Amino acid sequence: MDIAHGYAAVLTTPLGKLGISTCETGVTGLSFLSPETPDFIATTPLAKKVSSQLQAYFINPQMDFDLPMLSEGTSFQKKVWQALRTIPSGTTLTYGALAQQLKTSPRAIGGACRSNPLPIFIPCHRIVSQQGLGGYSGSVEGPNLDIKSWLLCHEGYSIKHG
Repeated sequence: MDIAHGYAAVLTTPLGKLGISTCETGVTGLSFLSPETPDFIATTPLAKKVSSQLQAYFINPQMDFDLPMLSEGTSFQKKVWQALRTIPSGTTLTYGALAQQLKTSPRAIGGACRSNPLPIFIPCHRIVSQQGLGGYSGSVEGPNLDIKSWLLCHEGYSIKHG
């Protein structure tokens, strides 16, 4: 990992700059960065694989990620994140529906989504509220919600604006 950046790679994507964090055995984080962040080309085999798969996703949102993901979290968060990975591209579930499946509350699902260190790879953007999009990365408006909208549209989900 490049110490100056703190990331194994920094990519320019349709969503802006993304920072990829890895360790020797897996992907540990994906961060949305400021536009001024310079690109940093992946140099390790894992970072190259992650970069390649992200680029492939932005071309074909139906592709499945095949990466060793090491997400730090509680056992509950990991249970929610595993469930999120089963939601197909172009499909959404409500916080309530996933909560019912996992026998918990919608608020707890939202908390686990907010703590997701691997957005896109663990597709928390596919969880929506009954009344609309819900939140994304702890925000219910602004740039984070724009990212969620873009991801859902990219995957073929039709967003209705009231």
